[in-house]
Amino acid sequence: MSDDPRRELAEFLRTRRTRLRPEDVGLVPGGRRRVAGLRREELALLAGVSSDYYQRMEQGRDVRPSEQVLDALARALNFSAEETRHLHGLAAAARTPSRPPRSYEPEEVPDTTLRLLHGMTAPALVVGRFLDVLAWNPLGGALLGDFTRQPQSQRNLLALFLHPEADRTCPNRAATVAELIGMLRTQVAADPGHPRAVELVGELAVRSDEFAALWALHDVTEPTRGQMRLNHPRVGELNLDWDAYPIPGNPGPALMVCTAAEGSPDAERLRHLAELLGAD
Repeated sequence: MSDDPRRELAEFLRTRRTRLRPEDVGLVPGGRRRVAGLRREELALLAGVSSDYYQRMEQGRDVRPSEQVLDALARALNFSAEETRHLHGLAAAARTPSRPPRSYEPEEVPDTTLRLLHGMTAPALVVGRFLDVLAWNPLGGALLGDFTRQPQSQRNLLALFLHPEADRTCPNRAATVAELIGMLRTQVAADPGHPRAVELVGELAVRSDEFAALWALHDVTEPTRGQMRLNHPRVGELNLDWDAYPIPGNPGPALMVCTAAEGSPDAERLRHLAELLGAD
């Protein structure tokens, strides 16, 4: 992970430019092309900026694009709302003068949140900014399985899914991993110098070629809601929706709650799992 915000901005723009084909934006591809995706000068033309200015952005040089220029680049690159917010966040970080390292307090779960967590009947977890699992209720722990017995430093959602053996318990493991990495990228961009972010990304990049390849794509995902599909050893397949609710404190952990549509087979399997836990 680069600790230079200008380099992060440059790499994000480059990955998005090279994956966009000329015909995607109404350009004629022309003859043989030596580069993948759009040329720099083509993107600059579409965005209404000079080729030299855009080239300096992709080189990570000290340029300070305005909000209007960023919005023009986002439109030219067909960015989603998430990607546009990420672009503005990276540019803001690149414009901010470097500051001396600051101290960080460890993430903690308030007692009131723990009481709420254990009073919930749905599976629920408290997940830190960088996907560390900080707490869970009994039904949430039942979904995580042996993962709950790992040391605290290893209880990260990416560690749970980022190995091929997880295909047996998570049929859409690859999509889940890609989504989680996109969530992590969004969070890291907000505080790239955070020691936990640096440690986690470095460790995962060394341990997993899959992570390193996906991280290099610079994909971003808002960590608000998603879907989880699991093959549970006690009740079979579970297709659950999850929503993340920020816990008071900015920034801080979030409460991740899994639910199933009322009356669905998945809701019945969740009830059965809760009954099995009560009988244990």
